[in-house]
Amino acid sequence: MNPISGISLGRGVRWATLCFGALALASVASAQAVSTNAASLNPVAGLPLEVSASRGIVTRDPSSVVSCKDEYWVFYTGRGVPSYHSKDLVKWERGPAVFKTAPEWIAQVVPENRGMSYWAPDIMKVGDRYCLYYSVSSFGKMTSAIGLATTPTLDPNDPTYHWTDQGMVVRTQEKQPGDAYNAIDPSVFQDTDGSLWLTFGSYWTGIKLIQLNPKTGKRLTPEAKVVSIAFNHSIEASYLCKHDDYYYLFENWGSCCQGPKSTYNIRIGRSKTITGPYLDKAGGSLMSSGGSVFLATTNGPLIGPGHAGTLNAQGREWFTSDFEGDLRMDGQATLAILPLRWNADGWPEATVNDVKPAPPVEPATK
Repeated sequence: MNPISGISLGRGVRWATLCFGALALASVASAQAVSTNAASLNPVAGLPLEVSASRGIVTRDPSSVVSCKDEYWVFYTGRGVPSYHSKDLVKWERGPAVFKTAPEWIAQVVPENRGMSYWAPDIMKVGDRYCLYYSVSSFGKMTSAIGLATTPTLDPNDPTYHWTDQGMVVRTQEKQPGDAYNAIDPSVFQDTDGSLWLTFGSYWTGIKLIQLNPKTGKRLTPEAKVVSIAFNHSIEASYLCKHDDYYYLFENWGSCCQGPKSTYNIRIGRSKTITGPYLDKAGGSLMSSGGSVFLATTNGPLIGPGHAGTLNAQGREWFTSDFEGDLRMDGQATLAILPLRWNADGWPEATVNDVKPAPPVEPATK
């Protein structure tokens, strides 16, 4: 999530993006206020996965869905990094937030971030602990950081349950030397050889990739070059996965945080090597504004898909994301879980069951 769309394109654009940031902040606050009772008020809560992608809970910028014991968990943008959990992926209940107080390092690194609103987390079990990466930023500026928190279990009733903040993983600053990029929207990926990677980035010069140490969750080599893997004038919310011999990079284009007026859409490319080059279906480079449409902006009542993820559960593969607006939920953002398949050419395809086929056309009568 980047509520500021912060490319330095002149005073007018910067002013507009600041106004957009204020709108987004209000939008996030509103979503948090209604999320407590949204599941009991909207008509899509509890519908089978085969009927509706929307899970009927208000979540913006959800993490990958992970399992712990007999439950699934998802974390999302909000105060202290809030969570939901479910036993069947259909009905979801609110869980605890990761943080009750702000980690001490944040006040020094991102002093303008107040109120503990942390964005776009992602989570993965690495070894014997869960690693959660989260964004700390300030509206209208490139002063941002990605932090790491770990816990041996997600079950709050387990006596070993305890989140430990491990500090900062990567940061960006205004007028930093070299490439201008933004340290938000982390997505963690573990390769088949055990190596650990993090993609991140929002606007400016696009999506970046760094390698992590699987033992610490931090950068493997702090001074290593940050690799650029995708660019567009509006780009963020990357997600990396592997299928057969290819690495697949999902990314968001468009704007978020405006409910049904959001223009988010998900693009995709793939590469034989994790560092790229990533190419779309037509052979266009994702570094040159290439990217095949994976999910368009409008999908029936669901508007603005974002923050991709994949999940193996219940004997099949699923695509997870949010939609910035569900028209059946007064335009609020919603967690989405969609059936996922891979076509004959090796590209993923998600089915939005909320999109109803057009009625058959009656043959003309003479």
